[in-house]
Amino acid sequence: MTITAHRVSVPVFVQGLKGLSGVLAKAAAHVEERKLDPEALLKARLYPDMFPLIRQVQIATDFAKGASARLAQVEVPAWDDNETSFEDLSARVDRAIAYVEGLDPAAFEGAEDRTVALTRRGETTEHNALDYLTTQALPNFYFHLSTAYAILRENGVVLGKRDFLGTA
Repeated sequence: MTITAHRVSVPVFVQGLKGLSGVLAKAAAHVEERKLDPEALLKARLYPDMFPLIRQVQIATDFAKGASARLAQVEVPAWDDNETSFEDLSARVDRAIAYVEGLDPAAFEGAEDRTVALTRRGETTEHNALDYLTTQALPNFYFHLSTAYAILRENGVVLGKRDFLGTA
């Protein structure tokens, strides 16, 4: 079986996002059961200089949709970062799953040898697409998934590795 950019990206992003969806559902239930202020978890951080839970989820979904779009050579969709509740975050994750799954697998053919241009802070750099996926997109995706999970775990949401992996 050939390893392709599609195979290394879309199913990986979808599994991670489905795990995130389950983790967010458990967090919402935790808040409801304990009659907590949802803002306490939504704005929680692991450390003062780190992003809060809401931003961690936004960035994870941005990496999934952005990397997938770049590999498929389609315009990266721009989404407003206006989520304020667990329901909003869950809807964003669902939207990211639908977007990534909706990309035509044929559009990824040959992506391993393409160049991806990234513009950050006004500076554009070019990267081999497979290198971009494996050394930037996937590590960043997992960093923000892990941080979201850790924020919730630190704040008492009962979660395990299977929740993170999306296999619970």
